Amino acid sequence: MTLSSILILTLLAAPAAAQQLRFDDVVRNLRNPDPSARLEAITLLREAKHLEAIEPIAPLVVDPVDGIQLAAIEAELSFYLVDEVSGRKRVAFIIEVRNAGRAETAFNAGPLAIWPRAVPASLLTNLLTAVDDESQKVRAEALYTFGAIAQPPHADAHAAGLIQALDHYDPAIRTAAARVIGRLKVTQAGDALIKAVNDSQQPVRFAAMRALGEIGEASAVQALTQQLEHYRKGEGAWSALDGLARIGHSSSVPLFTARLTDRDPFLRRAAAEGLARAGDRSTVAALENGVSTDASPMVRAAMAFALQKLGGNYVARLANALDSDKTAPQIAAYFLELGPSVAPQLTPHLKDPSESIRGNAALILGAIGGRAESGALQPLLQDRSSEVRRAAERAIERMTLRGA
Repeated sequence: MTLSSILILTLLAAPAAAQQLRFDDVVRNLRNPDPSARLEAITLLREAKHLEAIEPIAPLVVDPVDGIQLAAIEAELSFYLVDEVSGRKRVAFIIEVRNAGRAETAFNAGPLAIWPRAVPASLLTNLLTAVDDESQKVRAEALYTFGAIAQPPHADAHAAGLIQALDHYDPAIRTAAARVIGRLKVTQAGDALIKAVNDSQQPVRFAAMRALGEIGEASAVQALTQQLEHYRKGEGAWSALDGLARIGHSSSVPLFTARLTDRDPFLRRAAAEGLARAGDRSTVAALENGVSTDASPMVRAAMAFALQKLGGNYVARLANALDSDKTAPQIAAYFLELGPSVAPQLTPHLKDPSESIRGNAALILGAIGGRAESGALQPLLQDRSSEVRRAAERAIERMTLRGA
């Protein structure tokens, strides 16, 4: 047996001289008929952070004991988290979490909160199986963990299960299913999402409208337009316009133009994003005016994104907004959408006087940068700020996992 195949695990509650356990012995206890032994094995493997434990723990996601299921789901999620998330706090600059279940918190934190590691098919299958569990907490944790760790290309194999979850008796699960489908861009779910736009529960309807945009379902343009006309204002209107903005169909340009001056900043933001994705340059002058004068930082950021998409040079303005806790996650999403083409323009901001801008730029470049950006990140490993050093380490590790 090679040294690399052995992991020594120490019982945390035991004295220093206590017996130590080998990795394979702990894995065997995952099959122990004693629930306390299974739970202890999960705890030990999670604390050891040994990635080889991901697959052996997967069967316990559907264990008959709720507590073991939840421990297994939490352990699996921990193997993919860049940083532990709990409560409401700011983690690694961009990643901001809020009060919710642990898996939902990780999902809300976005793709930069998760390492792009391979996920065993058995784990994804068991997580979707657990969506039908009797425990509401197990159902939610399983579905949001699936949404957090699965990668869009591989989620297609589980499209049927996700679409089925859109018809779950629990409205919280229907809402979560729509959100996960949108994040993972499960294009096969278009018809089911259009049906969900008329769900009896408002959160499901809103999540379905946004998801239709995320999957780019062009056939939903008429339905979303009707929903916008129905709601006119508030979250319902924003959800419909956000869906239309993500699709970015040319027929929606008059709607985007009209809403660019709406009183609601969320609607102005969606309108600007819609004009960007539709590639419409007829409102460039209005966007150029609003990018400096709009009262909402969120809207100004959206207008800068739109102008960049429409051929302008607004990377520096977007990067400067990374200094704000409120707009940094929004800006990060824009940079991820703009992709590798803007990485060279973002790189100079690794030298910004603001540690928030340096750290956030590093995290983003970890996701969109290549070899040149990897070299530019190296000096930040010696940055005066421990948070910036940590961001640079994580960015470089992400690049390695991506094979960038």
